[in-house]
Amino acid sequence: MEITSASGAAALVWLCVAVPLLSSGVLLVAGKRVKSWGHWLAVGASGLSLLVGSAALVQLIGASPEERAMRVRLYRWFATGDFAVDLSLRVDPLSVTFLMLVTFVGTLIHVYSVGYMERDPAKTRFFAYLNLFVASMLLLVLGDSYAAMFVGWEGVGLASYLLISFWNQVPANAAAGKKAFVMNRVGDVGLLAAMMVMVSSFGTVTFDGVAAGAAKAGSGTLLAIGVLLLVGACGKSAQFPLQAWLGDAMAGPTPVSALIHAATMVTAGVYLMVRSGFVYAASASAQLAVAVIGTVTLVFGAVVGAAKDDMKKVLAASTMSQIGYMTLAAALGPAGAAFAVFHLVTHGFFKANMFLGAGSVMHAMDDEVDMRRFGGLHRRLPVTWATFLAGYLAIIGFPFLSGYFSKDKIIEAAFVGEGWRPWVFGGLTMAVAGLTAFYMSRLFFMVFHGEERFASEGPEAKRPHEAPATMCVPQIVLAVGSIGLGFVLNAAGFVEWLEPVVGRAAHGEPVLPVSAITLGTLALVAAGAGAAWKMYAASPVPTRAPEGGALVRAARADLYQDAFNENVFMKPGMALTSAVAATDARAVDGAVEGVAKGTSAVGRLSTRLQNGYARTYASYMTFGVVIVLVAALAARL
Repeated sequence: MEITSASGAAALVWLCVAVPLLSSGVLLVAGKRVKSWGHWLAVGASGLSLLVGSAALVQLIGASPEERAMRVRLYRWFATGDFAVDLSLRVDPLSVTFLMLVTFVGTLIHVYSVGYMERDPAKTRFFAYLNLFVASMLLLVLGDSYAAMFVGWEGVGLASYLLISFWNQVPANAAAGKKAFVMNRVGDVGLLAAMMVMVSSFGTVTFDGVAAGAAKAGSGTLLAIGVLLLVGACGKSAQFPLQAWLGDAMAGPTPVSALIHAATMVTAGVYLMVRSGFVYAASASAQLAVAVIGTVTLVFGAVVGAAKDDMKKVLAASTMSQIGYMTLAAALGPAGAAFAVFHLVTHGFFKANMFLGAGSVMHAMDDEVDMRRFGGLHRRLPVTWATFLAGYLAIIGFPFLSGYFSKDKIIEAAFVGEGWRPWVFGGLTMAVAGLTAFYMSRLFFMVFHGEERFASEGPEAKRPHEAPATMCVPQIVLAVGSIGLGFVLNAAGFVEWLEPVVGRAAHGEPVLPVSAITLGTLALVAAGAGAAWKMYAASPVPTRAPEGGALVRAARADLYQDAFNENVFMKPGMALTSAVAATDARAVDGAVEGVAKGTSAVGRLSTRLQNGYARTYASYMTFGVVIVLVAALAARL
């Protein structure tokens, strides 16, 4: 694909990064002095990025497929010997798709946050962090090299840490932020190592340079790069085995959860996989590793989501599962990669919609998140109920809503192939579609339907009320997208749109008829939703969770992922650290202190010998003479 120098609106995409970054700096420096209007500055900065991105999108749509790849060179970043890296931005269908998702959904979340954080004394700092988050994610997706992308990659990691632990006066919130930060650093090591292999093998970290090198590289090099990139993606996108931080990330304000799950952070790993598709196209082993990780994660997230009672943690588990669908799709060739991005876009709308809906429920219920303490809220919160309904139906794949057009295409693509793979990957994606319908229906019915299970009188009385317009309007806009975006974009059009980036999609027939896959998926969805209705809407819901079987207890404990990490990594690591510290204290420090003490002892001895008295020195001389004479006599004899 020929890369041309950007012109027109595309040449201004650097503003998409610079404006929210500048706004973030202004808000952090100004602090309380701009408390009355600083949040609108943040909203405006995100909105301006959306306008510039929209203009770039229009320009790309009007260009021919061969001209839909442009570069904005800003300056020479650094150079050493023959190795040099420019800070450049890339404007192509993939980067602009992410640009539009981040800025559109991000701006709506900014507006929602105006109402949600209205009474928070640190809201100026909150909006500064939101702007930093958006700017970092835009640099990540617009960077024209792995090095530029890595700066944005670290930026979203920093911003997520600051926002997850925003209310760090609560120790659990501070711990959640640190957990996310540390686990992401593990993934970052993989991305850094992949870049090192690129430099040593190809002498470059630009996307075009690595793509050219990959076409001639050996299988071992490609496998190493592919697996290391996958490690990086697992950290950012909460894929197995680096997924343990995502549920705890719900400690942050709800708009943060929406931004992380819908438009930033967890989508970064999918972007990395799709952008690096040329590596996986050349390495079947690395491609299989991506498919396996995605499949394991989509099952893992669904099982955990089916057992949680915390509304936000159910949504977090569903994100983990849906990103698993996208990760699997990214390993299914050009068509699969296009479907992954297609589902990522629709998911961004309906997941942001549901997280903001959860925030409205919390706003109405004094920050309560236990679904067993809700029920019947459709009568109290009609706008939130209607908008949440749109997102819920979209995620379960209700016919002709956005999730139906995007997720079902991934299921269909998973059934394409030979041998065991289509049966395993396709069968599991279809089964998890039914499980998704169950646990998302469980959430919807427990929150909005059935009898009211919250106190309406007494000291713990709840008086649910609808959120202000600044919170409701973004939900309505996202609900409209949840309903119609999949139909407007359509899968075939999306494949064609991304073809200049992911390559031409080869036509492959599923091992089962498409009609059978569609009907089978819909039957499982109906069964899952029906089971949830019978258990949680048509029957009374206890306010305390029953004990459940072994699998239920395991799912409530996140399938013991924290226990595994603590026993396999944390405790041995702490023991090793203690041993190293003890060795340092006793051996290294002991040796140094021993030399010091020996030197002091020699000094004290010298002080006694050199006391300044003439008689002492005379005795030394007499003693020395006697020794010499005795030695001389001994030599003669």
